[in-house]
Amino acid sequence: MFGLEVFQDYGRNIAFTCGLALQQDFDWLVNLPKEKVLKKSNNAEIVFEEQEFDGFLRRLKEYPDIEYLGEVIEHSWGQRVIRFYDLDRHIIEVGEDMKVVIKRFLASGMTMEEISVKMNASVEDLTKLLDSECMAGQ
Repeated sequence: MFGLEVFQDYGRNIAFTCGLALQQDFDWLVNLPKEKVLKKSNNAEIVFEEQEFDGFLRRLKEYPDIEYLGEVIEHSWGQRVIRFYDLDRHIIEVGEDMKVVIKRFLASGMTMEEISVKMNASVEDLTKLLDSECMAGQ
C-alpha cells in the first residue's frame, strides 16, 4: 500500500529499507501482559506523507475492509489527509507531502508570502523545504 521496500522479513518483524520496522505480537518484547495491549485505543497515530496523494487514495480503495475515520480533509494550512485503522487497529494518517502542498499553491498562482500566511510558516522555512532533496517516500 505504501510502496515500501522490504529489507528483511522475519514473519512477525519486517524491516524496510527506509528504516521503519513493524513488529507483531510485541507484548513479550516490552514485558507487558497480552491483555494490556489495547486494540483501537485511539491514543496515538502513525503518520506518513505521500507525494502522490491522489494515487495513494486510489490504491487505498483496493482494500475494501479498511475502516476509515472520516473522509479526506484539508487542514487550514492546505495539506489533505485521510485517516484509517490498520489491521492491528492503530490510527494511520496519510497526508500530502508538504513540499507537494507548497508546489500546488505556487502552481495556483499564490506567492510565497501568501503561502507563508496560509501555512503559518516563514518564507525562509518554506524555501528551505522546497530546496531540500528529501521528500516523503524517497
